[in-house]
Amino acid sequence: MQRLIHRLPWSRPTGTGQVIPPELQRRFYHLYGDIGWYGLVAGTTIAFLTVYAARIGANAFQIGLITAGPAMVNLIFTLPVGRWLQSRPIGPLVFRSAVIFRILYLIYALLPMWLAPAVQIEVLIWATLLLTIPGVGLAIGFNALFAIAVPIEWRGYVAGRRNALLSVVYIIASLLAGFILDHTSLELGYTLIFLIGFAGSAMSAYHLHGLSNITDLPGDEPQRIRQIIGDTAQPGDMRGGQGIGQRVSIALRSFTRGQDLLRTDVVRGHYGIVILALFTFHLTQFMPGPLFPIRWVDQLKFDDGQIAVGTAVFHASVLLGSLQINRLTQRYGNHMLTVIGIALLSSYSLFTALMPNLFFYIITSIVGGLAWALVGGTLANYLLEKVPDNDRPAYLAWYNIALNLAIFIGVLLGPLLAALFNVQIALVLTFFFRLGSSLFIWLAERSKPTQVQPTPAGE
Repeated sequence: MQRLIHRLPWSRPTGTGQVIPPELQRRFYHLYGDIGWYGLVAGTTIAFLTVYAARIGANAFQIGLITAGPAMVNLIFTLPVGRWLQSRPIGPLVFRSAVIFRILYLIYALLPMWLAPAVQIEVLIWATLLLTIPGVGLAIGFNALFAIAVPIEWRGYVAGRRNALLSVVYIIASLLAGFILDHTSLELGYTLIFLIGFAGSAMSAYHLHGLSNITDLPGDEPQRIRQIIGDTAQPGDMRGGQGIGQRVSIALRSFTRGQDLLRTDVVRGHYGIVILALFTFHLTQFMPGPLFPIRWVDQLKFDDGQIAVGTAVFHASVLLGSLQINRLTQRYGNHMLTVIGIALLSSYSLFTALMPNLFFYIITSIVGGLAWALVGGTLANYLLEKVPDNDRPAYLAWYNIALNLAIFIGVLLGPLLAALFNVQIALVLTFFFRLGSSLFIWLAERSKPTQVQPTPAGE
């Protein structure tokens, strides 16, 4: 397999004769293997976990807890775990965290055949909550490990191919999962796809072990962050679904750089307004998350195969839309595309509330995927444009804290709205809230900007 990877046409940067240095070839092989197997996890276990919870009777609040719990753990443990990682070798710790965290996928696989549905829901919530603690170390550590393993001039190349591989495997895996679930009983079908996810997680951990002996820092100073890596994989993260579980990984390694990260002077002035605006977006982004499975399963009566098709179409749209990001950012800029993408993404909630059948679900998935391609491809660079080169860890740490706080609050507010009104009205309200957050981000640029060096599109 290693020889095959390096014979592929994308084994060197497009349009150049540059060949991967021999000392980097094995690193890149393990990074591609990691993401390929992780795509199997994402397209099976992660994509269908909340759908399964809805099928065994979980309400919107319980589904929300599956996401809110990990967000709370991230809020509590991210800073101390980052400091703990500073003085330790990253590679071995990433592998050990991956092994412990991915026991979670085996627990999921054992649930359908062993426990009553009501007990399963409680185990889903508590197991996800507790095993997210090593997941925090995995998420932060992997981001740092990537920066260590890949020299800065190769990062866009490697991250781009990892993202493409993740999308392709995700699409195939989700369609396979839908086929299995449509042709088996509920208990057997979910046991099988969760076992597939566990197998993928084990193989992904194997490839992380192949990176565990890396200790040098090629081309990157320990206390500086010179670019956003742009890798869309979220190891240690259990959020799934369309347009809700997506998140932008923005330099989690900032928590391993420096001691005084949460300085209040950082969020005074224009940058504080930007962080508040992005906080409102992520708050509204995750509010409808627990409501989507309820709408699909309980109200529209979609079977798992239909949900799989919608999931695959969403991620295919993300992949195709991402191919146009560089051209669009050169013309419109990261800020304007972020605003447009969030405004378009707001329609996902509205369409989900109003759609009557599978055809409109597919249309909704196409629009949502294209919208997320814009948001995911530009938000990180928009934020980086607001950050001074010589103090990026402190600035980016505030964003990651705001993100997890927004997730924690958002996924609890969504079910509260559904309880006060109903699922469809709650979804319509989140449409207006998301639209308002895009307006807030647009208005944020009307305040006096900080004088920092802009980041070129595509970094």
